[in-house]
Amino acid sequence: MTVVSVRRLDLGYFVRPAAETGGPEPRVEPVLAYLVRHARGLLLFDTGMGDAGPATEAHYRPRRRSLPEALAAAGVGPGDVDLVVNCHLHFDHCGGNRGLTGRSVVVQRTELSAARAGGYTADHLVDFPGARYEELDGEAELWPGVHVLPTPGHTEGHQSLAVTTSAGVVVVAGQAYDLASHFSADHLARRAALDGTEPPLPFHRPWMDRIAALAPRRVLFAHDCAVREPGDEGAATV
Repeated sequence: MTVVSVRRLDLGYFVRPAAETGGPEPRVEPVLAYLVRHARGLLLFDTGMGDAGPATEAHYRPRRRSLPEALAAAGVGPGDVDLVVNCHLHFDHCGGNRGLTGRSVVVQRTELSAARAGGYTADHLVDFPGARYEELDGEAELWPGVHVLPTPGHTEGHQSLAVTTSAGVVVVAGQAYDLASHFSADHLARRAALDGTEPPLPFHRPWMDRIAALAPRRVLFAHDCAVREPGDEGAATV
């Protein structure tokens, strides 16, 4: 087994306004990255919040924990990171890329194209001196047991990561869903459809079939500390 561990990194939080939560109150959401230790090196999935300008700062009121501090808590530093994967290129997922200049940043080609079209994200967080992108068109194996999976929805070019550990597959889903409970709802909607449950049924994203085929022991998220684990499906936890 080449994947040793998948470790969560706390990179701070922001306050999502009530207008974006679907409820009467704002919601404080964590900003989480994930460090994959592998025989090939260290892979970092997402890098935290960059400064996207006064309007965005006022809108989301972010409180940041620096990437070097978060990495230090895991016993490593920025210089130890070998490869970066961004689930997408909004300011709260690629903000630390500038501090990892020279590393390849893996993104979907459609995501990078959207980011460079303007009006999508903070341009200076995407293109900066030394930025180097590895563009993908769909699914790819980056290292043995480490796969990028397209999971469009939040953005057209959103992607997730599936890593195979000795205890099973861990899916790092980024912002494919804001909350673990939303993932579980889609998972059950798919199950109901496959069971032949009479409509109407809620929509579930087509790529859930690919995730389900992996039978993940854990699904991890960028803005929710909760972890989706199998219910009565008989799978062990990681």
